[in-house]
Amino acid sequence: MACLRGSLCGAAIALHAVRTLLSEMLGARMFGVQKYQLFMGMENGAVFQDIDIEERPDSKLSPEAGGGGASSAAAVSEPNLAGRAAAREPIEPLGELRKKIFNLALPSLTEMTLMTLVSMVDMMQVGRLGPWAITAVGLSNQPMFIAMSVFMSLNVGATAVVARSVGAKKTEDAYAAARQALVMASLFGVLLAVLGMVFAPSLLRMMGAQADVMEPGTAYLRIVAAGLVFQGAAVSLNASLRGAGDTKTPMSVNIVANLVNVVGNFLLINGHFGFPRLEVAGAAYATSFARLVALVLILRKVFGHKGAIKMSLHDSFRPDIEILKRIFRVGIPAAMEQVVMRSGQMVYARIVSSLGTVTYAAHQVALNIEGLSFTPPMSFQTASTTLVGQSLGARNPDRAVRAARESQKMALIGAGAAGFVLFFCGRYIAYAYTEDPVVISLTANVLRLIAFVQPFLASTFVLAGALRGAGDTRWTMYITMAGVWGVRVMTAYILVFKVGLGLYGAWIAMGLDMIIRAILIDLRFRAGHWTKLKV
Repeated sequence: MACLRGSLCGAAIALHAVRTLLSEMLGARMFGVQKYQLFMGMENGAVFQDIDIEERPDSKLSPEAGGGGASSAAAVSEPNLAGRAAAREPIEPLGELRKKIFNLALPSLTEMTLMTLVSMVDMMQVGRLGPWAITAVGLSNQPMFIAMSVFMSLNVGATAVVARSVGAKKTEDAYAAARQALVMASLFGVLLAVLGMVFAPSLLRMMGAQADVMEPGTAYLRIVAAGLVFQGAAVSLNASLRGAGDTKTPMSVNIVANLVNVVGNFLLINGHFGFPRLEVAGAAYATSFARLVALVLILRKVFGHKGAIKMSLHDSFRPDIEILKRIFRVGIPAAMEQVVMRSGQMVYARIVSSLGTVTYAAHQVALNIEGLSFTPPMSFQTASTTLVGQSLGARNPDRAVRAARESQKMALIGAGAAGFVLFFCGRYIAYAYTEDPVVISLTANVLRLIAFVQPFLASTFVLAGALRGAGDTRWTMYITMAGVWGVRVMTAYILVFKVGLGLYGAWIAMGLDMIIRAILIDLRFRAGHWTKLKV
């Protein structure tokens, strides 16, 4: 019943988001301050609360016939900003803009592809132990995703503030923001590591882990939670570097760290070259050690003054309230978005885990394979976030719009290729994970279902990244809440338990969530209010 109540709240948010967006596109405004309403689901009722978001007083939008996004869900015009931008600097040639997008996206694409392949190899190595091992790792990772939402608040905030500062030619402000984000991420990492190690068994029971999964899952979760101490600081520095336009350093650092992870898995899961056979725990040790390696490498880069972000032990690392306010103004809604999404995914995973260990193993293998399709849109999301933030920092909103749309087009090409691979090759990839025929058959069939919605997924990634780069993280939170809770969880509950479609029903719900979120994100982007937000 709690899942259903949460789902109904999410559905109400989706309807409210569409109604509000349509009213905004008709020109609703109040004294330069945009009024939004946040539907807050309560246990015994509901209440609407007004939220004010400041806009630049010198910004004016006038509708013009909309241009090219592939997500044409709303026949709404893009913001007309060309005249305002032209008064500040010449319009950048399209070829040059595409080259910048590609140069930012390529290192991220390389990094994320390698990370995904390593994750796939990791799961393949674990999968050879049996479906129980896949389920133990999959269920243990769900609470970890919730913990990572805390780091997301710092990452998104740091990327946005650093990008704005770099765009405005204020490099010292960028360095200061990166230092503040690093300190806070380190503190959060220690706190979350302790909580994860103490409450690991309770978290797995909450996820519905069966008896054969509890012991290995608890060991895995505790070891990986300890690695949050290293991961928090590393991802914070990566986010700052990306905001400064340096996507090559995170790529090179993560390449080395992931290779360490693969070697560690090989040595520790099955016990090679005299190392002990630790099975699932071995995968956890390899993961945490790889995160330590990543942190050491990126600290050497930043403190060695070799990256786009430079730090020194002589710099001030004391909390700066004004900088932290700027970071959290953008970051807290982004963190809430991740909490909403990850908590919804935990409930969704709980629904799937009720179908049994073998079915959940197929679900986890399919998710792991589908992760490969995330790499093109996530890499172009990085480019979109960086260029939108820098363009708005340079007071060139027209370039921000063009950068986002061109990033979207490039991501859609990758999405088409990914959909082709998932549809036609999913079964053959599944053979690398397990020899269980039921797991292989279920995996192949759900991948065929999700292949058709890859363009919607790509559009959501890139345009949401653009909104975050602009600091418009509240609306990405609302839309995520509507999609994950109002569509995915509620529809999965109905199709799995009421209609009896099993794993197929859960994946149909996931596809519908992706489509709805793509529509709502496109509506928000076209409305153009994000071009006027202060960060």
